[in-house]
Amino acid sequence: MKVVSNKLAVKCPSCGNYSVVYDKTTGESVCQKCGYVLESDQIDYGREWRSFEDERDDNKGRMGSPLSYAKYDKGTSTVIGKASESIKLSHSNRKTFYKLRKWQPRISTAFERNLKFALTELRHASNRLHVSAIVQEEAAKMYREAINRRLVRGRSMESVVAGALYAAARKHNRPITLDEISDTFGVERKEIGKAYRLLCRELGIKILPTAPSDYIYKFASELGASNKTVADAVKLLKEAEDKGLTSGKGPMGIAAAVLYVATLINKEKKTQRDAARAAGITEVTIRNRYKELYKALNLRERFKIED
Repeated sequence: MKVVSNKLAVKCPSCGNYSVVYDKTTGESVCQKCGYVLESDQIDYGREWRSFEDERDDNKGRMGSPLSYAKYDKGTSTVIGKASESIKLSHSNRKTFYKLRKWQPRISTAFERNLKFALTELRHASNRLHVSAIVQEEAAKMYREAINRRLVRGRSMESVVAGALYAAARKHNRPITLDEISDTFGVERKEIGKAYRLLCRELGIKILPTAPSDYIYKFASELGASNKTVADAVKLLKEAEDKGLTSGKGPMGIAAAVLYVATLINKEKKTQRDAARAAGITEVTIRNRYKELYKALNLRERFKIED
């Protein structure tokens, strides 16, 4: 069969027209004039709706959930029967059934036990920090690689998990501060920082430095700022970047400072202490960044803001 562009040089058996096209999506050859389907080589990759256990079972799909690095077995483990099914067994088989169910979780290796406990901690921390599933999957993958390369030896499991979560959040531009992770895991910032740098170095993870724009929306939510204030803060940050005020400065301090200035412009009753608490930094940092912005952006003449 000769193909001219996407049209096939074949006659439609229904209307006799030669305007037959091949649809790659559906795998069908269709006549454009009458809609007659000449042939189809479509393969259905969907679920197979067939049950081999109980015909009354509503869930007849056999594909199961997708593989996940956040699960110690990647979601491929099986369980020996259900407790309710033991009623159908004889007395001797019932004893064997319960013995197998009891020993199944006990025969795991040290690697599996470590991974199970670590990923459980990761899941709980991710829920408390409202981390997306993508970041959690990335952190779990990093921790698995760290175990395979024996990077966990001599370090606490919590610090490595925390470092992996921080690295995954940075990689996906999810603004999480070290203080938040430290409070969640109960590990000092110094230990998390060491684990984070170790993972980046040994696993070849390249992460760009954070920008102040990554933190503005997060701090605004903590501060309870309005949408107008957030928009003004973004504009002020762009002006500060154009003037080179953000170079060599901490991104969290700059973000909190421009957000504080935006609250002054919109006459929202927020103090430097409120902005510092929302950003998790000191008031001195806010004050220093504010003075720099006040002079460079000429806030007194533009917005009538008193120093």
